[in-house]
Amino acid sequence: MEEEVTGLVTVEKVSGKSTATRCFSKYPLKLILPNKVGSSHADVVWIYTLSYGGGIVSGDRIVCRINVGDGCTVALTTQASTKVYKSVGSKCSEQVLEARIGRDALLAVIPDPVTCFSTARYSQKQVLLEQGSSTTIAERMQEYNVIAMIIILGPKLKHVQNQIQDEVKKVMSGHFHHPISTGGQYSRSESQQGHKPPVIASCSSFGPQAIGVVVRVAAMTTESVYMFLRQHISALEPFLGASPYCQSGR
Repeated sequence: MEEEVTGLVTVEKVSGKSTATRCFSKYPLKLILPNKVGSSHADVVWIYTLSYGGGIVSGDRIVCRINVGDGCTVALTTQASTKVYKSVGSKCSEQVLEARIGRDALLAVIPDPVTCFSTARYSQKQVLLEQGSSTTIAERMQEYNVIAMIIILGPKLKHVQNQIQDEVKKVMSGHFHHPISTGGQYSRSESQQGHKPPVIASCSSFGPQAIGVVVRVAAMTTESVYMFLRQHISALEPFLGASPYCQSGR
């Protein structure tokens, strides 16, 4: 049985231009498609996702489906950092994104950071935050209260993938060193003992021939995440007609 969606957008070429031909949303999700974001020369459809009440509450389940037609470009983002409020009982708040991308198409998912309040329980694909039996979320996250995940996928963005991987490696090498073993785990260098960097980031490739890259970021403050993203995702501007995270007070 196909899962019921709370949001659906289909983008197709109409008269040679990327155009939203279908848009639907219902509680607890609202979708906004502004007429213009950034340069008018960019062929891109921007989609903003909003939640009622200023955040995600206990038990909310959001399933958003985006269909991107051949040769189209879509930017999916939010208006501010996502707030996840207190969980009631064992109810988990969850967000699911289903994307179908056509030939020579581009979907840029530009999420704002997620801020979880104490006793919240929140799940995304590849992300699960919940209270443990012996330790709390706050204890396990230490002072890193904000997280973000960016997925960069497709041959069009290969140069962006390579650039951000090189930059993250360079930035993190100042705080951590990689052990001789190939376990893939980083440890704090002696010169940085006792000092926590405001932002921790990592990159990992996935898919056939490493077609995609996942960037994970944890930070002490929301502004620290925005500063990191403004610097390292700016290469998407030519595709989107605007620099990500430099709009509306970001």
